[in-house]
Amino acid sequence: MGEMVIIAMTIVAIVLIAGVSLNGIVDKVMSAKRLRYEAKSDMVPQDVRLIAERQQMIEDRLRVLERIATDRGSLLADEIEALRIGSQKEPAQ
Repeated sequence: MGEMVIIAMTIVAIVLIAGVSLNGIVDKVMSAKRLRYEAKSDMVPQDVRLIAERQQMIEDRLRVLERIATDRGSLLADEIEALRIGSQKEPAQ
């Protein structure tokens, strides 16, 4: 009977230790996710504006590239040169 009590207490101790460890791990994961979410929501309007401007510039360049790819006219060299000049004016990152 004494051996059964020791075994039961050992099992309870193992379960408690595992539960506390698992709780700590889950808490750290949730904290990291919460920090990531808060960092995304802390974007200032200036950052949003810069991202929108960059996206617009990329879309404009994509339209030109699509037009170059589908247009077989004589203006191809002019279009390519315009792209080169436009990329030289782009701010360095």
